[in-house]
Amino acid sequence: MTNHVLRSVTPGSSRRSFLKSSALAAGTATVGAGLLAHNSTVFASGGLTPSDAALLRFAAAAEILESDFWIQYNELGGVQDAEVPGGSGSPIYTAALANLDSDMAQYIHDNTDDEITHFTFLNAYLASHGASTVDLEPFRNIPGSSATGSSGKLRLTNLTQLTLDTSWWTRYRSDAHNPDLEPGFTFPQAVPDLFAGQFTAIPRTDADLTPPDHIQAIANTAAFHFATIEQGGTTLYPAMAQRATHREVLRILISIGPTETMHFQTWQDKAGAAVSPPFNVTDSTNGLTFPDHSGAGEILRNNLIMPEPCPFLSPSLPPCSIIRPTETKDIAKGVVKFLTDMGLFSGQSPEFFATMNELAEAADKARHGV
Repeated sequence: MTNHVLRSVTPGSSRRSFLKSSALAAGTATVGAGLLAHNSTVFASGGLTPSDAALLRFAAAAEILESDFWIQYNELGGVQDAEVPGGSGSPIYTAALANLDSDMAQYIHDNTDDEITHFTFLNAYLASHGASTVDLEPFRNIPGSSATGSSGKLRLTNLTQLTLDTSWWTRYRSDAHNPDLEPGFTFPQAVPDLFAGQFTAIPRTDADLTPPDHIQAIANTAAFHFATIEQGGTTLYPAMAQRATHREVLRILISIGPTETMHFQTWQDKAGAAVSPPFNVTDSTNGLTFPDHSGAGEILRNNLIMPEPCPFLSPSLPPCSIIRPTETKDIAKGVVKFLTDMGLFSGQSPEFFATMNELAEAADKARHGV
């Protein structure tokens, strides 16, 4: 039986303590699906139904993974400080990111800090109700960047072989189509090359710092990855919230979810600079091309960041500006597939995938009142 890791969490633990103690986590006891099912009476007595606990556990797992790759970005291109420690920065990579927005380093730092607080809170909340928590540290086995500025630590996620679905760009600009109503509709890609190959979003070694068009393309890939990830979180939370039972769990999901939307809108704006002159480069080392959308029609234009009103719930109702999709069926399994197809887990173990699928299956079985 597949096991996932139980971490003992003190509700008042700081997020920095999670970073500092990660090396100790591999020795933590594991629990499997059978034990989690047996814990249902504990959840009930603590005010959590098994379904609510499963929803929060999947959210915690997603936030742990998100924190892992944001920490990688912060080490090389963000602000390294006591709040988000690790790494010492890569000046050339940081400068390439700053070409897209002079505040990129600060935004990367703050997004990283946000995600760390999300999983810290979710695990602490679960523990405070006697529920099993999530710790993925035993799966920290992917070599990260060896470029100057990286901590060189092993990772849970891989930022060097990304295939990015950038169709969210046109999905949020379309006034005629909603994936919840037309799941088979294909939205055009903003950057077709990113969806057709595998590309790194961080310098793998110092050799990636030149030529200039190569490191700019890496920074541009990061900008689109930022938005691609955060639009996924923007969908995940309202989709899971529809399954919550207790008002407090609903409050958690609808309070964390909008922060993902704030991140998404920020990064969508920065991605716009990657498809605008003079930084919509073609990488001379691999041909990766970022098109110029500055003069494009509405579906591709580079300066649109508000969700265009679109059909919602029924084509017979008037258009509405909304998050889309928010369909709740199989949302957790969909997220695991989305991240897997992206290449974020390249190099992970079969046990990791079994654990993530187990967590997703439990979340997708969650029902209001159960």
